[in-house]
Amino acid sequence: MIRFVNAKINLGLDIVRKREDGYHDLSTVFYPVGIHSGTPEDAGAFCDIMEVVGKAEGTSGGDEFILRGRRVDCPLEKNLFYRAATEFASETVRAGRAPLPSSVYILEKHLPDGAGLGGGSADAGMLLAMLNEMLAERDGEGFPADAMIWMAARLGADCPFFIINRCCYASGIGERLEPMALDLSGKWIVIAKPDLHISTKEAFAGVRPRQPEFDLRKLPELPLAEWRHVVKNDFEESLFPNYPVLGRLKEMHYCSGALFSLMSGSGSSVYGIYEDRESARKAAEKLRSTVSDVWLLSL
Repeated sequence: MIRFVNAKINLGLDIVRKREDGYHDLSTVFYPVGIHSGTPEDAGAFCDIMEVVGKAEGTSGGDEFILRGRRVDCPLEKNLFYRAATEFASETVRAGRAPLPSSVYILEKHLPDGAGLGGGSADAGMLLAMLNEMLAERDGEGFPADAMIWMAARLGADCPFFIINRCCYASGIGERLEPMALDLSGKWIVIAKPDLHISTKEAFAGVRPRQPEFDLRKLPELPLAEWRHVVKNDFEESLFPNYPVLGRLKEMHYCSGALFSLMSGSGSSVYGIYEDRESARKAAEKLRSTVSDVWLLSL
């Protein structure tokens, strides 16, 4: 079984409060990007490619993991792709069900890490969904949706979104998901990522939790060109002064005609949403004069 793994952007991100457990409650809208990966002018792959292949009968040993493409600087046992496979296997046995047969797990990595696009979380969430589909094909029934969301949340705050993988309003630490009727199809997005990595710890150290002035669930009621006046990412307030390139990228998007621009997640990518392909293409050309990692994608 094979899957093409897309990323996500945050359409607004409000840090609401710090919890007693040390995590933060947030308010955000997740939107999938990279489902339509590449264009004739910008043909490079953006999505990850994930495959699970059953081992031949009589083959000895357990599961095998093959990682290709972009290098992720962490040991295998900490890789979310690996952790998702082992978590699903443990939950299957804990539920009193026979584990899936030993398999070869192959991940070809194209999504950037440290970009606020959920690259590792996407691999984990979509692998869980794929394994659940395989379990359902074998047994006639997989785990229910709430169990899958819980399983994904144990791996990371962004992982549950990729179980659903459609536009959702998210609250809590990101695990409470409400599908939204927000459709940006027909628009184009340009994502620019500078050569810097912002740790989650550093990003949260600078935020000031507060109640948002605008309810992101009302986004579908507001014309896209008006989002810039009410939609924000709380991380920008502290990170833009420390990393001026981020603010410059946002300004370049708007100067290039973006209808809306924002940093995604805790950084470090800054995206712009454009009305049409030609304006997005011209913006991508300008942005490449500042940063090397620029992607042009249809929504």
